[in-house]
Amino acid sequence: MSTFQKVALAALIFTLLLMFVGAVVRATGAGMGCPDWPKCWGRYIPPTSVEQIDVEALPIERYKEKAERYGRNPDEVTRESVLEEFNPTHTWTEFINRLCSLPIGVFTLLTLVMSLKFWKKKKLIPIAGVSATFLVGLNAWMGARIVYSGLQPGTITTHMALAMLLLAVQVSIVWMSREQPWTLRVTQLGRKLKWFGLVAFVFIISEGIMGSQVREMTDALKKSHGDAPRIEWSAELENTWMYLVHRSFSWAVLCATLVFYWGSRNFRLGGAGWHEKTILGIVSAQMFLGLILSQFGIHQIVQVLHIGLSAVLVTVFFHWLLAAFAKRRV
Repeated sequence: MSTFQKVALAALIFTLLLMFVGAVVRATGAGMGCPDWPKCWGRYIPPTSVEQIDVEALPIERYKEKAERYGRNPDEVTRESVLEEFNPTHTWTEFINRLCSLPIGVFTLLTLVMSLKFWKKKKLIPIAGVSATFLVGLNAWMGARIVYSGLQPGTITTHMALAMLLLAVQVSIVWMSREQPWTLRVTQLGRKLKWFGLVAFVFIISEGIMGSQVREMTDALKKSHGDAPRIEWSAELENTWMYLVHRSFSWAVLCATLVFYWGSRNFRLGGAGWHEKTILGIVSAQMFLGLILSQFGIHQIVQVLHIGLSAVLVTVFFHWLLAAFAKRRV
């Protein structure tokens, strides 16, 4: 493996790691642990106790703007009321999330610089390097918007979608940088296998977007009902069309994946490989995790696995699609 491939792969791995860390932030409700950006509670190194906070350094006007966008009365936002929301666990959870994004920026920039040597032979690699750098910057900007919008519905789903797009670009860079990119070998009857895979992939992406929307609706209902037990407001969620479609469509995802796996076993030379087995395994696990979330509540560990495995699934499946749609086939 060349130095360039190692750097590009490091950017991809850290992005996957950040997806898991971001899932921890969301599962623990630590998304507002740092109410300002790029600083955290007015400091570059966040405080561990409320006594360490310099009240005068807090951007109160921005907090008021955020409160107004979040449907709260901005006049109620004072330095004292902001301090009452300080939670050291949430603060450091969100801060660690931000720190995990730094290696992504470093390795992405290195990938961009090093990709320029491919300009004459493989122009798509430096173009992808520019795209990855742009997406990293856009996601950083979106992170700031999420903070200052007070976790406004729609921003988190957009943030997640952009992260998935970044993963696809990073996978493409790693795949293209090989001297002879991996291609899928199929039998004479298996030329349509790539279309089975594409349909399953589109189903998975669609299900993920709907799932993110359902999660935003769950957060909104939980906030509006305060400390009321989940059973008192869950019916409101279960009667929405988005939830019903998301729940029912998961079976379509499973069926499409099973057809894809069946095609791989029968039409790929050598049978189903680790890509196909991993895809089927993760989709099956996601069905089980989704069942737990819908029937037993939003458990933090389950939610982290549900979101993190989605990122791994997209990464593995997109790598398979690149090999399946490659021009050179044996």
